[in-house]
Amino acid sequence: MKITKTIENLSDTQKKLIYMCNVRPTIKMRALFSDATSRYREPAEPKAGEQVVLRIRTGRYNADNVILVADNKEYEMSRYKNDELFDYYQVRIDVGENKLIYYFRIESGKAVCYYNQIGPQKDHNPYYDYEIHPGFETPEWAKGAVMYQIFVDRFCDGDKSNNVLDNEYAYIGEHVTGVTDWNKYPAQMGVREFYGGDLQGVLDKLDYLQGLGIDAIYFNPLFVSPSNHKYDIQDYDYIDPHFGKIISDNGDLLKDGDNNNANATRYLDRVTNRKNLEASNRFFAEVVEEIHKRGMRVIIDGVFNHCGSFNKWLDKEHIYSASNEQYDSGAYESHDSPYASFFQFYSNQWPDNNSYDGWWGHDTLPKLNYEGSKKLEDYILGIAKKWVSPPFNVDGWRLDVAADLGHSCEYNHEFWRRFRKAVKEANPEAVIIAENYGDSHDWLLGDQWDTIMNYDAFMEPVTWFLTGMQKHSDEYRADMLGNPDYFFGGMHHNMSRMGSEAYSVSMNELSNHDHSRFLTRTNRTVGRVNTVGPEAADRGVDKAVFMEAVVMQMTWPGAPTIYYGDEAGVCGWTDPDNRRTYPWGREDKLLIEFHREVIRMHKENKVLLKGSYKQLYSEYNFIAYGRFDDEDAVIVVINNNDDEKKARIPVWELGLGYDDDVEQILVTYDGGFGKQHLGYRLKEGWLEIGLRKTSAVVLRKLKW
Repeated sequence: MKITKTIENLSDTQKKLIYMCNVRPTIKMRALFSDATSRYREPAEPKAGEQVVLRIRTGRYNADNVILVADNKEYEMSRYKNDELFDYYQVRIDVGENKLIYYFRIESGKAVCYYNQIGPQKDHNPYYDYEIHPGFETPEWAKGAVMYQIFVDRFCDGDKSNNVLDNEYAYIGEHVTGVTDWNKYPAQMGVREFYGGDLQGVLDKLDYLQGLGIDAIYFNPLFVSPSNHKYDIQDYDYIDPHFGKIISDNGDLLKDGDNNNANATRYLDRVTNRKNLEASNRFFAEVVEEIHKRGMRVIIDGVFNHCGSFNKWLDKEHIYSASNEQYDSGAYESHDSPYASFFQFYSNQWPDNNSYDGWWGHDTLPKLNYEGSKKLEDYILGIAKKWVSPPFNVDGWRLDVAADLGHSCEYNHEFWRRFRKAVKEANPEAVIIAENYGDSHDWLLGDQWDTIMNYDAFMEPVTWFLTGMQKHSDEYRADMLGNPDYFFGGMHHNMSRMGSEAYSVSMNELSNHDHSRFLTRTNRTVGRVNTVGPEAADRGVDKAVFMEAVVMQMTWPGAPTIYYGDEAGVCGWTDPDNRRTYPWGREDKLLIEFHREVIRMHKENKVLLKGSYKQLYSEYNFIAYGRFDDEDAVIVVINNNDDEKKARIPVWELGLGYDDDVEQILVTYDGGFGKQHLGYRLKEGWLEIGLRKTSAVVLRKLKW
């Protein structure tokens, strides 16, 4: 009784002190933060032999000890600054020649927790520890760069004189055709139909791309090839004259019933005549120069795992042996070909040896035999240098099926090390982006690829969350739609496996040439052209969901990459339907204006290019996250529900203090978007906000 009366006589301040002295110490997990941006790792991309300062943030007065554990050695960290919300700790250590692995341990009384790439944990999971790869530097220009992917045959026909002609040659047993109706749906087996898009068409539309705000153009393959997709390279040394310039145009078309390409003399002249080839290369150099003048970069597609059966090294079609130009015999034709070692043959059936190894068994895609030919390796490394060097000066390579190259994992990694060395010596600012499905960690250690086409840590989680669809529109899963645990879990797991250097320049796409268009996925319909027809890809689509996705694309870490025509409302099932033409004159003007605005927002807010990222809030079909640095903060809120939702979001985690306010800078909704500014007053670091159905809101720290 005496104790109770004594406590009752104490002031409120004294009562709080007694409570604080007797309460069990806890660690404010959500106050903890670190990452690999230059705020928390300085320099962010250290070289071997350098010192690096590593930092972490804790709650104010919340930690007794903060320890860095690097390569199993402990370093006590010191508090170097604080503010009203947080304490900041740092320690300086040496970086050696080899990979450095680290994490943080935070102690408060008897409470202990750990922090690594997936955030705070009660039990340390070393799988997600930070890694430093000494000397791994990715190009600064690519960090947050807005890229634009062009499938050239379907973008714009600027030069009718280089169009593929009906019966010009035969491909996979049938004659090729030139499409005269630009708006025609691609045929289901449309690999041999050509719409006429070319580099002159790209040149003609540079004003449009510049006005959109594009920083880099990624071209699907440009080299001489018989298909419209051109992933079956015929000649790595030259731009296809059907995309470039045809100076000499002599010879005959194939007659009905004749599939012998040695008789396709018009085609032979077009693609083997060095006048055309050299003119096309010169024109490409001019195109790149003009793109550079406009402040944009160029990335080209490298298909080095396999080539095509038309390739001059194989010459299965007898194109080069029938040419009026002087070419060496192909490996298909003769055992004595200088290129015989470039392919793996399983018998000695020359001439016309059809026993070569094809990628996934496709005889139109002969696999290149690097382990059996140092000459081939040297040739391809020469190609790698050639196109990033004068006079072409392209700014990077996208590498097709890069993990498949070679016959062993060991050689694959060794080849890409040599490839990186060749490219970076020729052009240190060139970016190397690989296509790979699955864990790419072992290629992203600083000695091979810079980054990847980001399926696992962007396209797939965004697609599942907003649409419930698989990225080919082959499956719908209601349990994935709006599932925030899968979304953030998948994102954070795969982001950590990539590492910060790779993620900062990752190619974040919603659609591309290998998957259904994102706008089509919003109809939540399973289908392909052969099952439901092309028209069904346009039915029931939801532009409001698509705009939510684009907002996420432009505010997530990495390089947002637009697949040509997505911004104009193009739909389509998986390939070849996703390769519809750009709808010039029939564009969705609302979506184009929206893309201009969201790209402008992305570029004007530098925190969206290189700032830190943090998850803030999640519930079914509703998420919020932030991008922030010492000066600025951006909050993104997505409501993918069919009704209005309210939420209370802890924006103090971004460093927004009790006196800070935020303003809306972009909002999307069913029927459109707005860019009007609207202020919100925070309540002790919390944002209370309501969002209408199927909408996205972007808010920024208000600067007075």
